[in-house]
Amino acid sequence: MFPFLLIVLLPLSWRISASAQPAQEFLHCLSLRFHNSSSFAKLVYTQHNSSYSSVLKSSAQNLRFTTPSTPTPLAIVTPLLASHIQAAVYCCRKHGLQVRTRSGGHDFEGLSYTTAYKVPFVVIDLVNLRSVQVNVEKATVWVESGATIGELYYEIARKSRTLAFPAGIGHTVGVGGHLSGGGYGVLFRKYGLGADNVIDARLIDVEGRILDKKSMGEDLFWAIRGGGGGSFGIVLAWKLKLVPVPANVTVFTVSKTLEQNATKLVHQWQYIAHKLPKEIHTSIIISRVNSSENEKMTVQASFTGIFLGSTDELVPLMEEKFPQLGIVKEDCFEMSWAESNLCATQCPVGVSLETLLERSQKSVLSKTFFKAKSDFVKQLIPESAFQGLWPKFYEDEAKFASMVFVAFGGKMEEISETESPYPHRAGNLYSILYVVDWEEEENKNSKKFMSWMGRVYNYMTPYVSKSPREAYSNYRDLVLVQEAATSCFWSCLSSKPRALVKKQARKQKTER
Repeated sequence: MFPFLLIVLLPLSWRISASAQPAQEFLHCLSLRFHNSSSFAKLVYTQHNSSYSSVLKSSAQNLRFTTPSTPTPLAIVTPLLASHIQAAVYCCRKHGLQVRTRSGGHDFEGLSYTTAYKVPFVVIDLVNLRSVQVNVEKATVWVESGATIGELYYEIARKSRTLAFPAGIGHTVGVGGHLSGGGYGVLFRKYGLGADNVIDARLIDVEGRILDKKSMGEDLFWAIRGGGGGSFGIVLAWKLKLVPVPANVTVFTVSKTLEQNATKLVHQWQYIAHKLPKEIHTSIIISRVNSSENEKMTVQASFTGIFLGSTDELVPLMEEKFPQLGIVKEDCFEMSWAESNLCATQCPVGVSLETLLERSQKSVLSKTFFKAKSDFVKQLIPESAFQGLWPKFYEDEAKFASMVFVAFGGKMEEISETESPYPHRAGNLYSILYVVDWEEEENKNSKKFMSWMGRVYNYMTPYVSKSPREAYSNYRDLVLVQEAATSCFWSCLSSKPRALVKKQARKQKTER
């Protein structure tokens, strides 16, 4: 009687039969396994539901994949409990539907909420699973995959000013996807990746079982820490090791245009940045600006960094290691580590810590139309190559384009490339993130921006990693799926772990 009553209680558009289309069959299966009509109606959205579109777009960060031509899910499930995820996984398997798991929605190609292959799929959106439980005494935290990095940092900061977690600076990024792909940020030269500091996890596998580190075994635990999101199961929560930081850290920014010798400084930075003490994180943001001297278009290099110490310690250290940059006290600001995550990319100093809790905020890689690619640099790029690169930033398509260089070295030199599926360790001087974004009214001409990105990427070919050309899995780029990125990701690993991860991936794909 109960299943029959449940279906009667559902809205008319959701009444379903076992012989209907895949969406209806899935919903019928799901309704029987939820055991509660009220929960089902509140947590499952179909294309007939008035809230469907707003829920789908709520954390769709790349607006390139929110157009009418973008494939959309048959349903969106927003679970409150692990049992809801188990039910969704079971019903997707039963009816041959693919699963897309969304944490923060920052997949660069939108694959946490759409598909590139026009196959029927369901989105499991973890937005309601975002608990953060900090244990200061043990310096650990359990965080659910639906939480954002900002929510994680905020809860840590509420409990301690001198504990932190080594993840990224994009506070709207979801914890689940970030850790699944490795997760690097401003502390990775000191403490390694976010994935390097995962000490346990709770995962739902393709059979619907809830597994922890012990029950999933070392092979699967190895794979989920950098092997890529959505590949090996749905991670419900992560147990993370917290790391010590000073009560105050120092943030600095020094910006130079081409007229202010930016080219030589960028070239010199390559020799120095990866050799700096582990306590210093540095990056360069390359973009087009108008010169303050003559208002003409020029290229600017913004040297940004975070130092685990005081301004009084940093300035003489940088004067010794990189005197050409000319850092002075006026370039530096002291604040808590949590606050520094709001200012590491030149956001205004003094922003409220509650900003970390904002799940939706427009930025270069959030709530905008964009295309991104990545590279790794293993040998010094000649100054002439940078001089040849700058003119591309004067092209029309580069109005909102940027390149970000992030220095490696430190702890990353000490961790074996086989310790986790993330292989980009020793031998990398720095990584490059390429981004071009555009306004909504220009999206109909998006191909010209994609073409600009392709030209810049091709120009950089002689100067970056090769045989194969490497890419960061968290900066997903479907152009490379059948080319360098896929080849690199596996060929950079030793045979034993490579075989393990491939076996897991094949198993998951087969059983969907």
